[in-house]
Amino acid sequence: MSEIHDFAGTIPGFYRKSAVEQLIVLAWFIEARQQRAVFDGLYMKQCFKDVGLEPPDMSVYLPRLAGKKPPQLIKDKGGYRLSGALKRTLDTRFGGDPTVVAVTKALSDLPAKIPDLTEREFLAEALSCYRIRAFRAAVTMMWNLTYDHLVRWVLVDPARIQAFNAALLTKYPKKTLVVVKRDDIDELKESEFIEVARVAKLFDKNTTQILEEKLRRRNMGAHPSSVSITQHQADDMITDLAANVILKFV
Repeated sequence: MSEIHDFAGTIPGFYRKSAVEQLIVLAWFIEARQQRAVFDGLYMKQCFKDVGLEPPDMSVYLPRLAGKKPPQLIKDKGGYRLSGALKRTLDTRFGGDPTVVAVTKALSDLPAKIPDLTEREFLAEALSCYRIRAFRAAVTMMWNLTYDHLVRWVLVDPARIQAFNAALLTKYPKKTLVVVKRDDIDELKESEFIEVARVAKLFDKNTTQILEEKLRRRNMGAHPSSVSITQHQADDMITDLAANVILKFV
């Protein structure tokens, strides 16, 4: 599924809206999330198809919206764009503030850099949760993505596995565990995995500190508690793990 398809699914009643309302929502996505300055009828038709809808006649709809008083679209060089007033209204409605745009972009840019399909599923869920402001779920899914990514990173290299097992024997000798495959690592707590990787010098001091801090936050969010998870906490979790952990271990 495409990013625009995922976005449409987060808009309540999107598929019951009129074609004009759908067009305006998709135009906002094009400008705010895809960062395109303008769009034309051909591009908008493709957007409708990407969300699973038959596109309306853009040669009629786009000029009509541009001709309204006040206009909802502005005819510009190379295509159309939302009017400033409508864009600001939709920014407030859909979360177009700079922080939300930056965090969404950080998540949207990851698939090209982490081709594993399982990780992409974690990523899609994290992005969907963040967009609908389910910050507790977004924090949990971002941790799941990061942890899965790091485990795969260790297991893909025999030298890393050897270093990990040597550190495991040193740090937790009573476990009598030798890691060969993913199921073996599942016998360790996440905190133990982080500590063994640190002792093995697979993670440096900064990475270890980030992971320990973010694991505590995940635990607060994932386990029943009265602690609320705010957008600020989700923003920090996502950007820190994406930039300083996931993209560091590729």
